[in-house]
Amino acid sequence: MKALGPIPPGFEANPEGRLLIGGWDVEALVAEARGTPLFVYDTRRVADQAARFRAAFPGVALHYAVKANPYGPLLEAMATMVDGFDVASAGELGRVAHLGLPISFAGPGKRDQELETAIRAGITINLESEGEAERALAICAREGLKAKLAVRVNPPFGLKGSGQKMGGLPSQFGIDHDRAPALVRRIVEAGADWRGLHIFAGSQALHADALIDLQRETVVLAAAIAEQAGQAPPEINLGGGFGIPYFAKDDRLDVDAVGTALANTLAERPKILSETKFAIELGRWLVGEAGVYLTRIVDRKESRGRTFLVTDGGLQHQLAATGNFGQLLRRNYPVAIASRFGAESVEEATITGCLCTPLDLLADEAMLPMAEVGDLVAIFCAGAYGLTASPTAFLSQPMAREMLV
Repeated sequence: MKALGPIPPGFEANPEGRLLIGGWDVEALVAEARGTPLFVYDTRRVADQAARFRAAFPGVALHYAVKANPYGPLLEAMATMVDGFDVASAGELGRVAHLGLPISFAGPGKRDQELETAIRAGITINLESEGEAERALAICAREGLKAKLAVRVNPPFGLKGSGQKMGGLPSQFGIDHDRAPALVRRIVEAGADWRGLHIFAGSQALHADALIDLQRETVVLAAAIAEQAGQAPPEINLGGGFGIPYFAKDDRLDVDAVGTALANTLAERPKILSETKFAIELGRWLVGEAGVYLTRIVDRKESRGRTFLVTDGGLQHQLAATGNFGQLLRRNYPVAIASRFGAESVEEATITGCLCTPLDLLADEAMLPMAEVGDLVAIFCAGAYGLTASPTAFLSQPMAREMLV
């Protein structure tokens, strides 16, 4: 038997024993969506997370990283909860440009057309290299435009214990910290609107101490770059990195401890940062636990003493849950039989998708209630890096549906 990840708190069953999402019976949601597989996103859970952030980080702006989940209705709801959007492509920019919030654009390999589009739209470009800066400045000179430019810094440190380290290493992301001051001076001297620094060092952190140390080091580094450049940054994006528990024995991040420590760090920040505004960009932490992926069992079979529950969904929609999205050692996500939510677990079963590959494994050798053909399976923590982070064209299976409640 292999343990399942922890189901986020607050999910309950109705009197018939079926899972409720946002107060709605899962079968009613599936009926409204006209079938499975189906992603359901709970607006109230997202709003609760945003409120938790506001309480823990007063005075710090909250940005949403669109790459976590770019579903249109979710973005519209998010526009009422956050202070800005962080995008990583012109396509993402197009999804949020009409929502009326400040936008920043990060990511390596921005095409000239993307740079020009961003400049004309008046959004902040987080520059990933000196070459990108020169291309942006050349566009401004040619077209008579003025760009909002920030410098993304590749710091000399990473986020300890993070799922993905994005600092302290040679990287396609950002300018190495020791070259950042010269680039800041170049931007200012060229007459661009320098918007500050973006320093992102890792993601999916569950330990408060690691984030506290990272944010303290980030503020110190930002001040040093500003001093060497001779320019006080208007804004500093501290990145994000807040994680959520996916697997058995994962900790839940103590955001209150992180917020208290950051308040102390900012209260004691160097003088050159005294007028600087600070922001944190979050994706997974805001929306991850608000999403549930529902898929229906279409076959139950026995093979060499093992029980398999085969569903109409799979890795083409939920790559991360199958362990094929960055896991070194496959572990089970939080999974439940949604039609029998809260029922006693009485059998060991493996849940698979419908694809013709052994990689399509949604829960491996897990203890579950007795499930039959027609029952719904729920995969939790599906609100971030779900549908758009999965190979949706693989084997030409139907696209999953999405719904906001």
